Amino acid sequence: MVYELNQDGFKLRDILAVTQLPESTYHYHLSRKDQPNKDEPLERLIQAIFEEHKGNYGYRRMTVELKAHGYHVNHKRVKRLMSKLDLYCTKFSHKTRRYNSYQGRVGTIAQNRLNRRFSTPFPLQKLVTDVTEFKCLNDEKLYLSPIMDLYNREIISFKVAKRPHLQLVLEPLDEALTTIRKHAPYRTTLHSDQGWHYQHNSWVKTLKKHSVFQSMSRKGNCLDNSPMENFFGLLKQEMYHGEEQVAYATLKKRIGHYIHYYNTKRIKIKLSGLSPVNYRKQDTQCVA
Repeated sequence: MVYELNQDGFKLRDILAVTQLPESTYHYHLSRKDQPNKDEPLERLIQAIFEEHKGNYGYRRMTVELKAHGYHVNHKRVKRLMSKLDLYCTKFSHKTRRYNSYQGRVGTIAQNRLNRRFSTPFPLQKLVTDVTEFKCLNDEKLYLSPIMDLYNREIISFKVAKRPHLQLVLEPLDEALTTIRKHAPYRTTLHSDQGWHYQHNSWVKTLKKHSVFQSMSRKGNCLDNSPMENFFGLLKQEMYHGEEQVAYATLKKRIGHYIHYYNTKRIKIKLSGLSPVNYRKQDTQCVA
């Protein structure tokens, strides 16, 4: 039986009885009290990765990132260490409002060629696009129009503007077509919703001129273009929601930085823990 007194004069026997702590457990932790923290190097790396990605990584993505740094750690251990360090990904509690660009006529402009078949083993075979809206200081708005390659979810071109004019979608299309002409192994399909931009003659004729299949979602069905909707959700949750409103020029720069980060650094578990660009480069090397 233990009769030690703690610094406040209480008998240890009574403390253990009140806390219902086994005596053996007490002595185990007492013996380890002055031992060095073996997890300290791993904790420092977790803290650094968390800060580098601005709190966007939860324990699952953190586990994959740690493996890239040479640490093959169980995800449960990573979760425990992140909890110990008080590191939590809290960026995904805000719902994203969808921008609606539909102003055209009801009817079939182009058939839904993708039909939610969003995967492909070939670069530039299936592309998706859309437009989304941001609010800036002084009641200004910012519109973003990216084009994504479904092969690796890479943003291959984009444009930012103060108004949702036609050039907002035509300029990234021209840039994407340059890439398609150089590198596409098969005929490309470009999918969008039924927004007025994608019903415009300039858009339709440009696709036909370059032998690109046009594909359209059914009206009002955002699931038909869910990869692009998911990207917009990520972008807004990770660098826009929860932040103070900024001027148009500042937000434009932040979006450009985020897209570069998304393409080159932000890992995707479905891409074997690689970023979109690294996945494409690795696959090119394997094919070669």
